[in-house]
Amino acid sequence: MTVVDFELPAALEAREPVEAHGVRRDGVRLMVSRASAVSHHRFTELPRLLAPGDLLVVNNSATLPSAIDASGVRVHVSTEQPDGTWLVELRDGSAHPGLRLEVPGGSLTLVRPFTGRLWVAMADVGASRADYLNRHGWPIRYSYTDQDWPLSIYQNAYATEPGSAEMPSAGRPLTGRVLAELAGRGVLVAPVTLHTGVASAEVDEPPYPEWFRVPASTARVIAHVRAAGNRVIAVGTTVVRALESAAAGPASGWTELVIEPDHRLRSVDGLLTGLHEPRASHLKMLTAVAGEQALRAAYAEALRERYRWHEFGDVHLLLP
Repeated sequence: MTVVDFELPAALEAREPVEAHGVRRDGVRLMVSRASAVSHHRFTELPRLLAPGDLLVVNNSATLPSAIDASGVRVHVSTEQPDGTWLVELRDGSAHPGLRLEVPGGSLTLVRPFTGRLWVAMADVGASRADYLNRHGWPIRYSYTDQDWPLSIYQNAYATEPGSAEMPSAGRPLTGRVLAELAGRGVLVAPVTLHTGVASAEVDEPPYPEWFRVPASTARVIAHVRAAGNRVIAVGTTVVRALESAAAGPASGWTELVIEPDHRLRSVDGLLTGLHEPRASHLKMLTAVAGEQALRAAYAEALRERYRWHEFGDVHLLLP
């Protein structure tokens, strides 16, 4: 399979949240694709597009203020590994093993490369990653945004488990009023946790290990929904990764699963997600959900109808 590629006009990049224009979070657009058929909606219509007994699985990971200043260099703190080291990304300057960076209240020392842009670092800061970042960090700012935004902009309504470097953004428009209407119409909601690292994967860059947990209560709800013949809809690619990892092994831990187009999904029937960049690794997962032809048709329609991309943008619901 060729990777889904297209040209994304700069005018379609959502550079600021809709709240900046006096619009509620749930005021974004919603594109729905069923095979190659595409329809257009507002996000507030979501409860009426699902059926009683369907299940939305959300990622309850909360976003940390994961950008810090280190010796005048902007550093993104991605993940804390089981051995206590941090994975960090230097956004400026050069990196090499042994480089010591002064940070507020301590230091970071680079140990070795982890991926093309992430480094393993020893963190001498006298606190846990979450405590340290909440004291000294600020939210990661994306290159296409025009200004900084407060951390609250990057939190989902149901975020209860701090740990993500970047927002699991597919659920951003799920406001309290949308969740209330979903409940009123008999649509179920259950959580998993997957703490995202620096997740804005660049062209052809695969995801790397992330920590996840699928609670036993959520697994039971999924089994019940499946047995009743209803649909399980993942809210975000992070949820798909967590559920598929649990289907193949332990219900919690570090997942290295990369979902390729030929992956046979065992845990989800549909996916609610944002619009992803050309050739992003996320598009491979979407192909596993919808099929290449249907995905190409949907993205051509999104471009034609001038949907907005990125975490502040519009949303895509892929259904069987």
